[in-house]
Amino acid sequence: MILGAVFAALLVPAHAEPALAQSSESVRGAITAEDEEGERVPVEGVEIVVSTTDGAEVGTVVTDAEGTYSLELPGPGEYQATLVQESLPEDTQLRDPERDTLTFNIGPGQSRPLLFPLGESEERGSRFFTRALQLFVEGVKFGLIIAISAVGLSLIFGTTGLVNFAHGELVTFGAIAAWIVNVLLGIPLIPAAIIALIIGGIFGGLNDLLLWRPLRRRGAGLIAMLVISIGLSLFLRYLYLYQFGGRTRPYGQYAVQRAIDIGPILIAPKDLISIAIALAVLLGIGLLLQRTKIGKAMRAVADNKDLAESSGINAERVVLFVWVFGGALAALGGIMLGLAEQVSWLMGFQLLLLMFAGVILGGLGTAYGALVGSLVVGIFIQMSTLFISPELKNVGALLVLIVILIIRPQGILGQAERVG
Repeated sequence: MILGAVFAALLVPAHAEPALAQSSESVRGAITAEDEEGERVPVEGVEIVVSTTDGAEVGTVVTDAEGTYSLELPGPGEYQATLVQESLPEDTQLRDPERDTLTFNIGPGQSRPLLFPLGESEERGSRFFTRALQLFVEGVKFGLIIAISAVGLSLIFGTTGLVNFAHGELVTFGAIAAWIVNVLLGIPLIPAAIIALIIGGIFGGLNDLLLWRPLRRRGAGLIAMLVISIGLSLFLRYLYLYQFGGRTRPYGQYAVQRAIDIGPILIAPKDLISIAIALAVLLGIGLLLQRTKIGKAMRAVADNKDLAESSGINAERVVLFVWVFGGALAALGGIMLGLAEQVSWLMGFQLLLLMFAGVILGGLGTAYGALVGSLVVGIFIQMSTLFISPELKNVGALLVLIVILIIRPQGILGQAERVG
């Protein structure tokens, strides 16, 4: 019953308000400080002024009793947020007083979290080290989300040769499915996420059974299938926009949490849990591929499909399992990304290029390559903001991808192929 409700809400056309008119952009966050006992407590009454980069004021917001704030923006674009240091309580200051103004970009329908860490002021060198450490942890978290999402993409390529440009929409599907089960059906987020994983796996399997398997049986070429995947991506993306709307939406629980101090690092409990879950899942994937019968069959089909079939392996059944498995992993990546940044109809597409970068960097067709490449991409994206504008961080990651592939064309863990 729940599965039917989610598929109907996502995929069955229904009367809806114009989705673009629902698009809304905002900034949000929480201001906390450390009390005498070392606990993080909310700071009420802190004033934050948001303006455009040319100085036109957009609005002012003040933190509430929970230390949280949120401000709607007039539309996508580049903005500045300034924390008014005079509004801070006595004996409270920014950890880095020079970072009272943050410049950021907002895309269509995005809700951007901003971080103003409070604490004792540090020396310049110490501030740089603290910020680098903070960005490294954020990069690990983001890289693990990319890796979880990209493993299925890599396995699908390894077993079928398909470069699936619609894989990002599997990520979005999982995030929106979890939101529907959690918010619309009123089920707590943790069981809602488990249900969404099952739904994501079913959706991945249906992709293979209803589209890709018939195309393979009719002898469709890989280029034709690639073009079809682009068309499928466009269809699903704008179906999500029509059904879900253009604005970002939070889950019913864990949307805003107070960060905790781990040494010089500030991190929300949900991010710690996401990192732990991602590491456990990736370890499980490694064990699945190395120790189980289906894992060995997947590797055999990826190495040589014809030889695997002649050895008695049902290659089509293995490919179907890969699609179900990849769909569930993509759904998990979408849920984790939605928990970190809220749910959006465009989130999978925005992650797609980074998934490709991680898969290609690590080595096409290997699950371990997707993990290593995605971690490199995630960490580099975040830490590059130490030296370049945040708006250019994705460009920097792609430049590194190009340089590494010039040096090692098969990727970090890929196997070189003999030509000629």
